[in-house]
Amino acid sequence: MLGITGPPGAGKSTVAERVIAALGAVAVLVPMDGFHLAGAELARLGRSERKGAPDTFDAEGYVALLRCLREPVGAEVLAPAFSRETDEPVADAIVVSRDVALVVTEGNYLLLEDGPWAAVRGLLDEVWYVEGDEAERLERLIARHTEFGKSPDAARAWALGPDQRNAERVAATRKRADLIVTS
Repeated sequence: MLGITGPPGAGKSTVAERVIAALGAVAVLVPMDGFHLAGAELARLGRSERKGAPDTFDAEGYVALLRCLREPVGAEVLAPAFSRETDEPVADAIVVSRDVALVVTEGNYLLLEDGPWAAVRGLLDEVWYVEGDEAERLERLIARHTEFGKSPDAARAWALGPDQRNAERVAATRKRADLIVTS
């Protein structure tokens, strides 16, 4: 199991997709983003304005899935995905066959050392940390937020606000990675 981590907008998804494309059917991508809490739950908890922070995910569910992927019981394991179009998780969207050779998972918090996130690192064989030019990372984030419905001003505010706070938290985990990948 390979983890790919880094701050928001660093290029984690791109690196993960390239690994999967290079390996073909022997590998499958299971993104951490499928464990975003649903919008209604974030609203109920008063966390909507912090979506993307560590406590806005079902970290316990993510850890449980990683354990199932390490030691599958049945012929396949179902995993959630995340829809950027609806900004919501999608249950059982990814099928992981028991005989898949490599599971790639990508997300921001694979190397956190606190709360339920602390168990993630021990479930992965290797973790790569993706980083690149900071200005490019911010521009990619702003473009992504704009593409999926935020106004340019709101996109910039989100990238420089909640996303930046998350990026700083993720950057502190860099030292725990097995490999640094420059995007």
